[in-house]
Amino acid sequence: MLVNQTLESLRRMRLTGMAEAFLAQSQDPGCRELSFEERFGLLVDRESTYREDRRLKRLLKAAHLKTQACMEDIDYSHSRGLERSVMAGLSSCQWVRDHRNVLVTGPTGVGKTFICCALGNLACRNGFSSRYYRLPRLFMDLAMAHGDGSYPSLLRKLAKSDVLILDDWGLGPLTAAEGRELLEVLEDRCQAKSTVMASQVPVEKWYELMPDSTVADAIMDRLVHSAHKIALRGESMRKIAATGGQKGGES
Repeated sequence: MLVNQTLESLRRMRLTGMAEAFLAQSQDPGCRELSFEERFGLLVDRESTYREDRRLKRLLKAAHLKTQACMEDIDYSHSRGLERSVMAGLSSCQWVRDHRNVLVTGPTGVGKTFICCALGNLACRNGFSSRYYRLPRLFMDLAMAHGDGSYPSLLRKLAKSDVLILDDWGLGPLTAAEGRELLEVLEDRCQAKSTVMASQVPVEKWYELMPDSTVADAIMDRLVHSAHKIALRGESMRKIAATGGQKGGES
């Protein structure tokens, strides 16, 4: 009876991990040999792990990552200009704490999206919030937000995300309105949050994608200054995987 009452109290206080551990201990005769301090420590450890797992699941769900990529699965076996030392440096997430951007460029299929999503996954695992967007879809959502009155709310959500991943930048020239929208998003994040940008177009040609030179200057200043740059090259990873040249992981 006392066990059931304790379980009910723990669950009522939302100590679900501790409740599960307490139930497991009550059914394990071997736990009786442990001291009170040891048993209590195990309960606290289980609750801590449970909360960390739930937080990670929430962060990953909110991130809407295109692929569940992990840093550990990045393929370095093919020559594409990707250096282990660079990725090892990013693995500390200091770039997120310092509010620095990451710019990933390279031809189609070379693994830009995978790397960006791996960085987003890494940020979530370190307790930071992430959000993935294809840039064309972001512009669609911003346009819809203007129409239904949710524009300020959407801008606030974008501004709060510790890591905002913008994929498929430069598939075509921006309109003047899209340039202003992008600047609005980046302005709220400049020196406050981190933005990860992926593009088939080399960074030095990004300026040419924007019709308004004043807006282009402002966007480039907020994106490129002190950013980490990863310039990929080589064959499509999907092509390599299709021909059996890749064992697993990234594609």
